[in-house]
Amino acid sequence: MTTSVKPDVTAFFDEATNTVTFVVKDPGSTACAVIDSVLDFDYASGRTDTASADKVIEHVRKEGLSVEWVLETHVHADHLSAAPYIQERVGGKIGIGANITIVQDTFGKVFNEGTEFQRDGSQFDRLFREGDTFRIGALEGRVLHTPGHTPACLTYVIGDAAFVGDTLFMPDFGTARCDFPGGSAETLFASIQKILSLPDATRIFVGHDYKAPGRDDYAWETTVAEEKARNIHVGAGKSAEDFVAMRQARDKTLAMPRLIIPSLQVNMRAGQMPPAEDDGATYLKVPVNKL
Repeated sequence: MTTSVKPDVTAFFDEATNTVTFVVKDPGSTACAVIDSVLDFDYASGRTDTASADKVIEHVRKEGLSVEWVLETHVHADHLSAAPYIQERVGGKIGIGANITIVQDTFGKVFNEGTEFQRDGSQFDRLFREGDTFRIGALEGRVLHTPGHTPACLTYVIGDAAFVGDTLFMPDFGTARCDFPGGSAETLFASIQKILSLPDATRIFVGHDYKAPGRDDYAWETTVAEEKARNIHVGAGKSAEDFVAMRQARDKTLAMPRLIIPSLQVNMRAGQMPPAEDDGATYLKVPVNKL
């Protein structure tokens, strides 16, 4: 696969969750993919809203784009996915890493989902494995399995661009936490080395930004060369041992993401809510002392 093709990338930043959604377009056609969409959720009221996703849909329609894929880099713990909402309105197949089955098994138990909750990834249209390819018009995308933050994390390499989800952040902010069930600092370090072995000029698009101290603006695009040289957690030749020690110590100080409980229940279902109960209403569970 050539990395010389430069896909058109449009970003949509959701400040409420610090999440970046990307629309990745084949420069030679109207074909595109949507990566890591956001369904707005107010925890206090339990209400959803589609304002963030509607901005993406408005862009797709205004530009006359054809959505071929609605991709997830992993099962997010900090925002709900709008994948089914986007699919219903503008199409596209919903894809995620094949290790979603591990995540479904883990959190199916945490939320006591019972046997009716399918743990085979069948809620998604495509389960990707290391080395799989897919097309966005004439563009070929390639899949890197990059676990560590979660077991199902993927990086999508599309032309000269790599969409890394939560694995790497901007160089001045570092790397993802590894303390969720199935996470591993050792595994994350190895996954990051896989990403950093891409050509230096490869554009890296990160899934979140939190404005590192001293930086005034949000940012989500960097390069492999910049990450290798300046990433505060893995750059400048930092060792695996130092990274693991830093990551484990840092993760012990981090609070759970504000939306982790609703996010996991929805995102492990490909963005669908749990089935309605006898009264026709949908409910999300709060497991006590389990996370």
